[in-house]
Amino acid sequence: MKTIIDDHVGNLASLTYLSAAEDRTAAIETADIILSWNPPKEFADNEYALMKKARLMQLLSAGADHVPFKLFPETLVVAGNVGAYAQPMAEHVMAMTLALAKNLREGHKKLAAGNFDQFSMNRSLHGATCAVLGFGGIGKATASLMRAFGVRILAVNTSGKTDEEVDFIGTTKDLEYALSHADIVVISMPLSRSTKGLIGERELTWMKPDAILVNVARGEIIDERAFYEYLKSHPEFKAGIDAWWVEPFRHGRFEMHYPFLNLPNVLGSPHNSGMVPEALAEATREAVENVKRFMAGESVKGVFRREEYLF
Repeated sequence: MKTIIDDHVGNLASLTYLSAAEDRTAAIETADIILSWNPPKEFADNEYALMKKARLMQLLSAGADHVPFKLFPETLVVAGNVGAYAQPMAEHVMAMTLALAKNLREGHKKLAAGNFDQFSMNRSLHGATCAVLGFGGIGKATASLMRAFGVRILAVNTSGKTDEEVDFIGTTKDLEYALSHADIVVISMPLSRSTKGLIGERELTWMKPDAILVNVARGEIIDERAFYEYLKSHPEFKAGIDAWWVEPFRHGRFEMHYPFLNLPNVLGSPHNSGMVPEALAEATREAVENVKRFMAGESVKGVFRREEYLF
């Protein structure tokens, strides 16, 4: 990643890596642009006030819910690496969806116990309907893979518009329609003030009793207690959970308040859906290209509205 940064912007700007800076304070104070992966882990709280000269913080990560906007100078623009991890995350969605639809874990356990259960039914994706909540890079990449399996797409985004091939496009005002008609629900939207707790007890009851829900976004978009109770009381409803409510990247630890992984209808992964070497390299390239656009006076992709992330 350092090589990519050096090669792409090393001839356009003076680069300082904080880990090697002789004067850390001076490096932060004189920076016009800051490239960061996880600001809370890379900066002390009192260092954000030093960023008065900085005009852009470009994140290597896609989301911004971990960024302490309240500590930032108001003049600092923060841009996320939107869509940079879309393809591997879409593949992860498909892997979880197929594993749950085909009962792969249950079949493996039965075989291991000597039970050759050849005639238990599993589900085909062909002809199913998938509601994609958050139709940005990840949502679009997921829809493309789903369509290859003959799945209809109901898309939900902030504008209610898209140029993509979908069977329905709406906003969160159309959430009941999308959820009630979906066999598969994929959550790929950012966590913000408007999406926190979007899926609660009421929204879960809108879904089909045998629906599959896959979350590769952020755990807090779903009410944790309501989700656990619903999964526990509806064994035909299945969930693939890649994004958890308390995670090391954002909270410094992994913590579950309910034993999701003890439920037979839950498949979990450690929020690693985008952790593919090629994707990390491509994400770095995307980030530095955004930096170059900013340096050239062009519009920057993925700028976050500060007020949406002041939790």
